[in-house]
Amino acid sequence: MSIVTTSTNQDSTRATRSSSGRRGTLLWVMVAIGALFVVSILSLVVGASSIDPATVVRAIVSYDPTNTDHLIVIEKRLPRTLIGLAVGAALGLAGTVAQGLTRNPIADPGILGVNFGASLLVVLGISIAGVTTLSGYVWFAFAGAALASILVYSLSALGRDGATPVKLALVGSAVSAACASLITAVMLTNTQVLNSVRFWQVGAIAGRGYDVFWQMLPACIAGVAIALALGRQINGLALGDDVARGLGQRVGLTRVLGALAIVLLCGSATSAAGPIAFVGLAVPHIARMFTGSDYRRILPFSIVLGAIMLLACDVLGRVVAPPGELEVGIVAAFVGAPFFLALVRRRKLPTL
Repeated sequence: MSIVTTSTNQDSTRATRSSSGRRGTLLWVMVAIGALFVVSILSLVVGASSIDPATVVRAIVSYDPTNTDHLIVIEKRLPRTLIGLAVGAALGLAGTVAQGLTRNPIADPGILGVNFGASLLVVLGISIAGVTTLSGYVWFAFAGAALASILVYSLSALGRDGATPVKLALVGSAVSAACASLITAVMLTNTQVLNSVRFWQVGAIAGRGYDVFWQMLPACIAGVAIALALGRQINGLALGDDVARGLGQRVGLTRVLGALAIVLLCGSATSAAGPIAFVGLAVPHIARMFTGSDYRRILPFSIVLGAIMLLACDVLGRVVAPPGELEVGIVAAFVGAPFFLALVRRRKLPTL
């Protein structure tokens, strides 16, 4: 009788903790959505010429093309805000999937070579194929991200142990360095390419229009859908490949689908804004602080946090150096680099 009572009490305690955890996560999700709304409004308000929120609302509700403020909001700041939200969400989610698949707390699309692979193919597209528009970069970015992912995983899989988390990070870093060297070589030997790509290469969402947003959106949505569907499988991988197989999961298929999600997310984000570092590294760790270790909660939360982080960096870049502005890639690196150093210096990295 006492054994049954004890078991019932334990089950009740687990249920209470689970319910409390869900309520806590829901609360933080609501806070994050509120923060995302505030940052989005600031993105429409803040700039070289400040526009009050009431004018922003009127521009959206009853657009007047003869009003200068309305033109700025609708034609300049709104597409910039939408692209910032999409790029930040894509990078944050891609970093979370990368860390989950590799069980490596310092993995992100940049460290795994995906961003640099996309950048290299874009540079070659400009140099060889003569691509000159942002909308034309997207296909080269997807191809580069896919080729880099295949190369990193194939090289990591060589040897008896297969593609271990450490080997993935090391090979990814080597591929990133090689792609960066080739990018520099092409840019230094071709002045036209240098002039075309230097603004894109630093990472920016300024000057992008609705055409870029609509072109990146389908791939971004597909990547989000695939990533969110892998929450339970990534939870299994976090316990180790053998345990995941013991639970009936198809580890190889999970890694392939995860890699596909990363390629779609990073390809769309890089084609629209260029290579932006540290968002994919920092967001998963911040998400775990609020949601715990369950990837079914981490993945959707990282979407919101990624959008907040990138858009906040963009707004900050507009106000730190008036009347000019810093590109979002520079601000994100400035904010993310100390986080990366603090993460590396910790004796024990966050548990995945």
